[in-house]
Amino acid sequence: MSMFESIKGALASSSEGKSKFSEIMQTKPGNTYTVRLLPDSKSPADTFFHYYNMGWNSFATGQYVQALSPQTFGDRCPINEERFRLSRTGTDEEKEKASALRRTEKWLVNVYVVDDPTNPENNGKVKMLRYGKQIQKIITEAIEGEDAAEFGARIFDLGDEGVNFKIKCEQQGDYPTYVSSRFTSAGKLNLTEDQQKEIYAQTHTLKETFPVKSAEELTEMLNEHFHCKANEPVATPVAAGDTPPWSAPAEPAPVAPAPVESSVEDDIDELLADL
Repeated sequence: MSMFESIKGALASSSEGKSKFSEIMQTKPGNTYTVRLLPDSKSPADTFFHYYNMGWNSFATGQYVQALSPQTFGDRCPINEERFRLSRTGTDEEKEKASALRRTEKWLVNVYVVDDPTNPENNGKVKMLRYGKQIQKIITEAIEGEDAAEFGARIFDLGDEGVNFKIKCEQQGDYPTYVSSRFTSAGKLNLTEDQQKEIYAQTHTLKETFPVKSAEELTEMLNEHFHCKANEPVATPVAAGDTPPWSAPAEPAPVAPAPVESSVEDDIDELLADL
């Protein structure tokens, strides 16, 4: 019976993980998606989930592996520290291999879908929008930047005074770009107060979207899929206080995170992650 319960629990956990990922909107170049941003009414400070992700093609299986980085919560990341160590002190071969470890910076926010041209079944539903630095800049400007006087709190309003967010996904060379996305007051939703309350109550708990692995689990993942060794410790870790220059801020702000040092490699990571 205990074995059966374990199997059943594993299936339930797997299904739950898939269902959470399915709640993230998918955008494709050549389309414009219309949404309304939704606040987390239960915990306004958690309206945005700002996170870091580590991913690479496994050197053991060839499959893509990824994990939420502890830097999301201001903690040290064994994978990113190994990337830093090898990039700084490794051989030419190790440095080249370390470049495969990709770190991306992303945000999540709940949205009410007004028009999804590629997945019309999403219309009228609450989904999650996953985005990068381009859209983050537009949202930040609307909340506390040059556009705050025009938009401000209206970007979270489902009523007639609220504004839509038009996500314009365009192809730029080999990658998508979102720089033409914008907020607009054109188009009312005509939702009653009861309907608005029901929509606000359907928001997802963003920080529960991705599984959180312990430092030990991340080390095992690194050993298996990067070093191609099992049950062995990672090579000498970065010394205490020797923090990689791309470390996350200790307490990432939910709306306007502290700026992170940018580089050409980060820009490439950003574009690849938005595919």
